[in-house]
Amino acid sequence: MDFILNEEQLMIQDAARDFAQNELKNGVIDRDTHKQHPTEQIRQMGELGFMGMLVKPEYGGTGMDTLSYVLAIEEISKVDNSCSVAMSVQNSLVCSGIQAYASEELKQKYLPQLASGEVIGAFLLSEPEAGSDATSQRTTAESL
Repeated sequence: MDFILNEEQLMIQDAARDFAQNELKNGVIDRDTHKQHPTEQIRQMGELGFMGMLVKPEYGGTGMDTLSYVLAIEEISKVDNSCSVAMSVQNSLVCSGIQAYASEELKQKYLPQLASGEVIGAFLLSEPEAGSDATSQRTTAESL
């Protein structure tokens, strides 16, 4: 198996590292201490394409491979975990689900805004009797 990164992957890794060191590092302790949402930093990550790395270009994303996404997450996580979690949830839990299962109309409506970071997605994983243990949850969806 070849573990050598290609040129594009190295460029993504370098871009994420540079962004984390030059933009995220400054103020990360203050944001965490004062429980401030990294709104401006997430906006910048959207402009750089980090919020829609796994989204296909036809929906406004960059259409990167999973390894490039992991490399970028790793570099951002080294400096600002709040931003890396936002990036992770946006790409893997929100955008990937919409891209895989939503109608074409919903993909066109939501994915460009999510991929650009203009809109921030979310998910919920909790029930009173199960907490965040997904295997113990009882909620089900029913079609009407």
